[in-house]
Amino acid sequence: MKIRKTNIVYIIIGILTFALILYLEYNKKEELNWFPSYVAQHKIPYGTKVFNDILKQKFTKTTPITVPPFQFLESKDTEEESTYLFINNSVSFQKAELEALLDWTAKGNTLFIASSNFEKELLDTLHLETKSLFGDEGLAHEFQHRLVNPQLNSKIKYQFKKSYSTMYFSQLDTLNTVVIGEVSNGSGSNSVFETYPNSVQQQFGAGKIILTAFPIAFTNYFILKDNNRNYTAGMLSYIDEEKPIYIDAYYKSGKKFYTSPMYIFLNTKELKWAYYMIIIGALVYVLFEGKRKQRAVPIVKPLQNQTLAFTRTIAEMYYEKGDRKAIAQHKISYFLEYIRSHFYLNTSEINEDFFENLAARTHHEPHEIKDLFLIFSSIKHKEFITDAALIQLNTAIENFKAKAHGK
Repeated sequence: MKIRKTNIVYIIIGILTFALILYLEYNKKEELNWFPSYVAQHKIPYGTKVFNDILKQKFTKTTPITVPPFQFLESKDTEEESTYLFINNSVSFQKAELEALLDWTAKGNTLFIASSNFEKELLDTLHLETKSLFGDEGLAHEFQHRLVNPQLNSKIKYQFKKSYSTMYFSQLDTLNTVVIGEVSNGSGSNSVFETYPNSVQQQFGAGKIILTAFPIAFTNYFILKDNNRNYTAGMLSYIDEEKPIYIDAYYKSGKKFYTSPMYIFLNTKELKWAYYMIIIGALVYVLFEGKRKQRAVPIVKPLQNQTLAFTRTIAEMYYEKGDRKAIAQHKISYFLEYIRSHFYLNTSEINEDFFENLAARTHHEPHEIKDLFLIFSSIKHKEFITDAALIQLNTAIENFKAKAHGK
């Protein structure tokens, strides 16, 4: 009897301890999400909801673009001069896509890119180079940003302390480049700091290109802190407000929306803990009931995957009818099934993370995979395709498979 009473006391103490842990965790202050998403709908510090709200208020012709620039420019039929705005932690175009953007800019349009990293082809075209500027006082780092134009209060310096480093342009084409923004490392004890250009403008044909290596200037955290909104407004002053502005929503580090139902549960405190309690209760039930009832588990054979056989049959049927578009679509579907079954990747969402993951599991570079999916996208938006296009698609797929398997 004494042993049983002691066990009951331990059980009660364990239950109370567990309940206390749950209570403390439930009431714990939620931590801020500092992920650099740059998504227009996100209210987190490094989202761009505030910036996009400002654009809608100050500019009358703003349009979000959710498709790749190559696809958008190909479908764009108007010749009206406009601005294409890219804001992300890293913006990288493929060769054909970059050429299309530069051709579009040369016709009198404005290409505005805010990014910490620029691809080499773009920098080489504009004769620019970039480097990193680091804080030199350990954790007591501070970077000071200012606008060069005297009409934009060029004497005012806007401080930013959240980064350990920032990018700047270490080499400029001085004959064609105008510096519009500078940064200095203000973490030292001296009052005079060496400045470095981090925002530039350059004429390109009949249009212009604006590059800034400080994309954080367009985030919620920066705009709402102190008077930093004046710096962001100064950068926007280089955009013609009378012309249409196309805001890129494709090259973003974060997701615009989440397709998984679990995201709703795990990001709502009440639902999350209800979910945890259900799992804990289920484990306790299995633990105690499993000891009492040891029943044999029947073997259930998994259903056979008939997707590949069905795809081949349908493809042969369309081939006999001469429907090249349908053949191409089935080849693409078969290829996506090949990726799922061989490399265990989800193909429902094609983005930069997908390209990086697939490249890591094959012998390909991310840009090679992106070029292949650009071919898929081009075929998808064509009503008819030729034999040459079908052969090109087949050759690209076979080359991918051969290299992926080291042949």
